[in-house]
Amino acid sequence: MAGNTFGQLFRITTFGESHGEAIGVIVDGCPAQVDIDLDFIQAELDKRKPGQSKITTQRKEADTVKILSGTFEGKTTGTPIAMIIPNEDQRSKDYGHNVDVFRPSHADYTYFTKYGIRDHRGGGRSSARETAARVAAGALAKLFLKTQGIEIAAHVSSVGKLNAPAVTIDDVESFIARRESNIVRCADAATAETMIEFIDEVRKDGDTVGGKVSCYVKNCPVGLGEPVFDKLHADLGKAMLSINAVHGFEFGSGFAGSEMRGSQHNDIFIAPSASNTGVKTATNFSGGIQGGISNGMPIEFKVAFKPVATIMHNQETINSKGEAAEISGKGRHDPCVVPRAVPIVEAMAALVLADHVLRNRAAKV
Repeated sequence: MAGNTFGQLFRITTFGESHGEAIGVIVDGCPAQVDIDLDFIQAELDKRKPGQSKITTQRKEADTVKILSGTFEGKTTGTPIAMIIPNEDQRSKDYGHNVDVFRPSHADYTYFTKYGIRDHRGGGRSSARETAARVAAGALAKLFLKTQGIEIAAHVSSVGKLNAPAVTIDDVESFIARRESNIVRCADAATAETMIEFIDEVRKDGDTVGGKVSCYVKNCPVGLGEPVFDKLHADLGKAMLSINAVHGFEFGSGFAGSEMRGSQHNDIFIAPSASNTGVKTATNFSGGIQGGISNGMPIEFKVAFKPVATIMHNQETINSKGEAAEISGKGRHDPCVVPRAVPIVEAMAALVLADHVLRNRAAKV
């Protein structure tokens, strides 16, 4: 199976399945002498792990990461870094009902048709369990980006039709503290309370709901991204769309920009001054990226997640012989994936930015 590797210079390959012995990742290309903060890496994984609250799946996984290679005396050595996360609470018997039946809107049918075989226990490689490996690698990328002064922060900006007010991030640490003060990971406390109540209602109905994660990158230098096929926003879009359940990506003004005039949408440049170091723009409809290259303004984008496909209702479907069948969701599943998706979005953004920071070093003499 191809498609398990991401990135060019800062490159990761993930491995493992939802109900296998473990999942893991190999990171190749991370520069030497990056300080390894294992507590930070584990804290990032803790934000993604299941069983956090009443609005997430009740699967219990410690998601304890172990670094097997590529470090010495607390620093990276420049060699491949292998990280592994054991699976501890699979409950494969919960999936006995769909051995030969395809779950609607899952990868069951497409995987089976493509490969002629599939792991019915949680979806195997198609399971969102794989994203734990990405978060571990993304945490390492964040530690590298920290040496460059680049910071990344995301939060749940909508659940269903409930939308949080637009936010401006002056201080990343305080923003993250506000976000982590509630189980839905929305930086606006009032909206968060409403979101939690709504998700819990949906859960009790045996149903699911989608939402959006908004992500912000601060202190990104000018020049990241390539002008043609590897535009920065294109690589961010690919990264986000590779996350399970993602159905949409927009940066800057996004789709709303298509309804504006150029006179409204153009970001006017502001010359440097005593109070304004560096070139800025009066607005940021470009989302910090112009011509596929970062312009020094904050990078802003949104990621839309569909409702989780497994619902606790009977649904019509087909089996592997193409015959009509019926299926009902069983086991432990998220009623809304976005609270646990926040660290995944940040991780994928970090991997893209780390890769482009390294690639940009060869741009000019």
